[in-house]
Amino acid sequence: MTMTPVDQASGQDSGAESEFDRGTAVTRRGTEPSVYDAELDAGWRIGSGINGGLLLALAGRALSRHLGDGTGHMDPVSVSGYYLSASRPGPAEVHTATVRTGRTLSTGTASLLQRREDGTPVERLRVLASYGDLAAADGDVRTSATPPEMPPPDQCIGTEHAPPAFLDQADLLRRLDLRLDPASVGWALGQPSGQGRIQGWLRLPDGRRPDPLMLLLAVDALPPVTFDLGLFGWTPTVELTAHVRARPVPGWLRVVHSTRNLAGGFLEEDAEVWDESGRLVAQSRQLAVVPRPA
Repeated sequence: MTMTPVDQASGQDSGAESEFDRGTAVTRRGTEPSVYDAELDAGWRIGSGINGGLLLALAGRALSRHLGDGTGHMDPVSVSGYYLSASRPGPAEVHTATVRTGRTLSTGTASLLQRREDGTPVERLRVLASYGDLAAADGDVRTSATPPEMPPPDQCIGTEHAPPAFLDQADLLRRLDLRLDPASVGWALGQPSGQGRIQGWLRLPDGRRPDPLMLLLAVDALPPVTFDLGLFGWTPTVELTAHVRARPVPGWLRVVHSTRNLAGGFLEEDAEVWDESGRLVAQSRQLAVVPRPA
C-alpha cells in the first residue's frame, strides 16, 4: 500500500500519483505570489479544448491556496466561471486576487491565461468564488432531494464500450472511471430518449478519493445532455456555477446531468453529485451553446 501526502490546498488525501492532481497542479510564482503557473495536459481534452470542469478545478486549486493562507478557507463553496476562449494544451497561468475576507467566507477572483507565441496574453477563464471550511458545516443537512436510482456500477456501461472514434475526440474519458446508467444511453444506439438526462457513476481510476476540488470536475464530466436530445457535437460552456455542499466520503459519486430548456441557440445543463453515503455534495448549472448541425 502506498501512503500519500495530504494536499495543502484541500486538506484531503491528494494521491501523489493521481492524474487529476497532476492535471490541476499549480506552482506559486516566487516573484509574484498571487500568480500561479500550470500546464494544461492534452489528456484532459474534450473536442479540441480542455474540459471546462478540469479548468474550474485548476483555477479552484489556485484560489484555495491564495484565499486559504491564514484563514482556513480552503474549500470551494460557490464558484462561477465564465469561459472566454477555448483553452489549449500547454503552459498556462492563473492570476488571483482577494475581494473580501470574512470570518465564514473569503471571496476572490482568478483569471486563467495562456500566451500566444509573441507573448500576448489571452484570457481563457474568469472565476469569482467564495471559499470556506466545509468541515464546519458537516452536521447541518436539511434536504428534500433524493439520490437518483440506477443499477450498481458493475451493471452500468463503461466508457470502454464507446466507439474508438468517439474516444479519440474525448481524451478526458480515458482519465475517468465512468459507468453510465443503461437507461440513459439510448443515444449511443441511435435511440435518444428525448428527456435530456444522462446519469452514471464516477470515480478516478487511480483510486484517488473525491474531495471538493474533484467535485468541480464532476459537475462537467458526463457526456453533454444534448446527446439524449439527438443533438451531437460538443457544447461549449459559456458560464458554469458550482455549489459545493459537503466534503464527499470515499467511494463512487453518482452524477446526474439534465436540461429542461433549449432556446435561442443555448441550453442550461443542471448537475447533481451525490456521494456514496447518499448525500448531495455538489450542484451546478451551466449555460452552453447548442451543437450546430454537421
